[in-house]
Amino acid sequence: MSKVTGRLLLIGLPILIISGFIVLFIVLGATQPRPQREIPVPRPVAVFVAEAVQSPVQLMISTQGEVSPVTEIGLVAQVSGRITYVNPNFTQGGFFEEGDVLVRVEDEDYRLAVIRAEALVTQRRQAMIREQAEAELAAEEWQAIGDGEASPLTLREPQLADARAQLAGAEASLREARLALDRTRITAPFNGRVREKLADIGQFITPGTRIGQIFSTDTAQVRLPFTDAELGRAGIPVAFRASDRESAPAITLSANLGGAWREWEGRIVRTDSAIDPQTRTLYAIAEVEDPFGAAAEAAGAPLAMGLFVEARVPGRSIETATTLPRSALRGADQVLVAMPDGTLSVRTVSIIESRPERLVIAGGVEAGEFVVTSPLRGAADGMRIRALDSEGEPIFPDTETMETPPANSDAEAADTEASAPVAQAG
Repeated sequence: MSKVTGRLLLIGLPILIISGFIVLFIVLGATQPRPQREIPVPRPVAVFVAEAVQSPVQLMISTQGEVSPVTEIGLVAQVSGRITYVNPNFTQGGFFEEGDVLVRVEDEDYRLAVIRAEALVTQRRQAMIREQAEAELAAEEWQAIGDGEASPLTLREPQLADARAQLAGAEASLREARLALDRTRITAPFNGRVREKLADIGQFITPGTRIGQIFSTDTAQVRLPFTDAELGRAGIPVAFRASDRESAPAITLSANLGGAWREWEGRIVRTDSAIDPQTRTLYAIAEVEDPFGAAAEAAGAPLAMGLFVEARVPGRSIETATTLPRSALRGADQVLVAMPDGTLSVRTVSIIESRPERLVIAGGVEAGEFVVTSPLRGAADGMRIRALDSEGEPIFPDTETMETPPANSDAEAADTEASAPVAQAG
């Protein structure tokens, strides 16, 4: 064998062998039967459902506000002098009753002014009596010796009028002195409490000096904001004013006070004169009588001023309304309904009232239908589901016969676990 032939065999033999293997692989791949692709059947997702109920409903509006006194005033001195007495109850937070003397100003100068005014009145009264007697004497003399009509000066009428005017001025000065003396005692105009004390014994005050801030404890009030929709549900007119307390709508005020939940009964007596331009709400004023007395005994604690309270206002009654659990609401106005054929229906509802425990709607879901209350991702119309009640029992047993792949592998077991419903807190 020549060297050329040997080299050709050395190079060509491996190429022939590799080419043979490639042809064999292609032939085997072409003749091998291909597996038939199957379209997977979607498995139904298990969800918890609750039944839509139709029944009479009492609407309830929830709002909040701050407690404030109906009557609150600042005590201001009307006379000048040194404070000589301060009521022990005239202290921040102190209680007082109507007519109690809260502060007394040194009154010796004012008593002397009264005495001087009384003396002047006595003098002016005596002068008027003398002028009156002289006028009567002048009239008698003219009748005895006079001829014709006497002039007013002859009858001393100007002198008598001047005496009467001086007496009236003296009496006015006496009333003014007595009034100034009375103003040395600052008395409580109502039953109340002291919010702020600004003066104390020994301090010299002048007219206009602020002495303190007090408020009445007879009645407390709460300004409650209402939107236009809430006013409609509550049935309160925009320009509302109760004719009497008995006809005013009753409400419940509540707050956490002293480590316990307290409730006070109040009544809406009127609404504000205008809508708030900032919040576009209308404020209704609710009043609570005797917040530190009878109301405090009923609630176990007084209705303190400045307390922020929640208000529950009963609204209109609806004879037939559909109610759902609050957890059934998806987004702003959608509800998922479980159909008897095992599919899902996405509905848009008209919400009348939404509260933490319930949803009142007017259309979109019929009474007796079942709404989904558990979380469900990717919800869409026609989606296959398994509706379960609160105990995990199927709602529609007929849908259990739907074809479902057997869960005989670890992966399928994991899928089955993932499809279990998750309870959602209502």
